[in-house]
Amino acid sequence: MDYYQSTRETAAALQARQVSAVELLERSIARIERFDRQINAVAVRDFERARAAAHAADAALARGERRPLLGVPFTVKEAFNVAGLPTTWGIPGTGKALAPEDAVVVRRLKAAGAVLIGKTNLALHLADWQSDNPLYGFTRNPWDEGRTPGGSSGGSAAALAAGYVSLEFGSDLAGSLRVPAHCCGIFAHKPTHGLVPMRGFAPPGTPVLSVSADVDLAVVGPMARSAGDLALALDLTAGPDDDRAAAWRLALPAARHGALADFRVLVLDTHPQLPASQAVRAALDRMAERLAKAGCRIARTSPLLPDLARLAATWGTLVEALVGADMPDADSISHRDWVHADRARAVFAHQWRQFFVEFDVILCPVLPTTAFAHDHGEMEKRRIVVDGQAIPYGAQSVWASVATLTGLPATAMPIGLAEDGLPVGMQIVGPYLEDRTTLAFAELVEREFGGFVVPPGFEG
Repeated sequence: MDYYQSTRETAAALQARQVSAVELLERSIARIERFDRQINAVAVRDFERARAAAHAADAALARGERRPLLGVPFTVKEAFNVAGLPTTWGIPGTGKALAPEDAVVVRRLKAAGAVLIGKTNLALHLADWQSDNPLYGFTRNPWDEGRTPGGSSGGSAAALAAGYVSLEFGSDLAGSLRVPAHCCGIFAHKPTHGLVPMRGFAPPGTPVLSVSADVDLAVVGPMARSAGDLALALDLTAGPDDDRAAAWRLALPAARHGALADFRVLVLDTHPQLPASQAVRAALDRMAERLAKAGCRIARTSPLLPDLARLAATWGTLVEALVGADMPDADSISHRDWVHADRARAVFAHQWRQFFVEFDVILCPVLPTTAFAHDHGEMEKRRIVVDGQAIPYGAQSVWASVATLTGLPATAMPIGLAEDGLPVGMQIVGPYLEDRTTLAFAELVEREFGGFVVPPGFEG
């Protein structure tokens, strides 16, 4: 079997008995053992329990049992609790405490039959667009080992690009799903805020609760090598946590359109607070031209677009409040400041609602450049060079804020290679709770123009 089959294709092959779950698992393990010395994507291995789960999956398949992911291997970001494994977030001194139970997302994927084989590397405290920490070291990009795979879900994206697994789960607050997708040339979906339960996704030492534990601005979401696999994984994991399921059910609206020609698209290739490189703009412009030829209504400006500079500033204030909650008073903001920022957020949400009456999706960059070189210096002193112009490292967050501030869904997908041979991604931002629209658009684009490309050296 092809190492780069989709999750849907793999599940179909298992159900047709063309391959066994044990065979698939052993292929994944062999792949990890072959490449991971150089990539360092899988931080925690759980091979023996995976072998037991694969044997159980084969027995279930032989009995005629059918579940959407029965026998399909997968990995998750190290920040998710997995019963019996450490959850460290890369923090030294936390590796001895083992999680007592699975995170909700892990439980739901296992219930669908998936076989967990390990946990993937991440940024320390989930606070970087590189995936580096004192416990597990740093992860390298399969496209270029001198470059970041993105962060904080960088190990997840690298595992997909290297052909270890076909499905992963990560998290996103400042682009931690979308940035690795862009850097490694894979797909990721940042769901509408609150759509996928976050219980069991928490820093080490956090009490295990029986109630929902969603975090302001943050989400957890799927990563894959195709848009269809993102949609499948979202269907299996979205919906109310146990404490909310007694009162409500999820009923996401269908995608707005089923053909590219019906989509109304705003393309943004510049941000008032951040330049974008010629390579990124060129890739997005090429995609816009293709979409126009396919019949999409393409616009470059709109009076309905919110003020992106003010939006990013509001997002920054709310992030400061979130991060500063566990810091000394001098490093945090007042509740009054938070309330003012939250009121501003409500205004932006209103503006987006009006905007998405006239448009279906926004297409915009994820980062201003392709994957940048590893930089392990102090974050405040780091710089990113955009066509010869040095910009502060943290400024890259502004593109993430477009969707994150008001909890909009955003699907990231690859749209080609730049002249340096590295992948370029775009994010597809859509209306609140209309995740199926951004996912459907990504799937249509992928079908028409292609998507994931295997990195050189990982073909066999």
